[in-house]
Amino acid sequence: MASLNEYLLVSGLLFAIGLAGVVLRRNIIVVFMCLELMLNAANLTLIAFSRFNTLDGLPNYNGLMLVFFVITVAAAEVAVGLAIIVALYRTRQTIHTDELTTLKG
Repeated sequence: MASLNEYLLVSGLLFAIGLAGVVLRRNIIVVFMCLELMLNAANLTLIAFSRFNTLDGLPNYNGLMLVFFVITVAAAEVAVGLAIIVALYRTRQTIHTDELTTLKG
């Protein structure tokens, strides 16, 4: 069985990969996917703490409930974010972040 430290290490690694993708990538879709990876790393941390924080032999479900809210917010973010990406592509004909420096069309 894996320990809490191993879960936190994997979660930190996933978060670091997502952060590096957000900082280093130019394609807005890849940046968007890296943001989702960072949210999933946070969810893994919440689940790990919930699993290893037991009350009378049962896991603490507070962290799991928070994960459901994060997943709901992430789903809404995907819907709004993809709509914004499609609108940007239609107006600018590009999805590279370095070419999207101004708000004027």
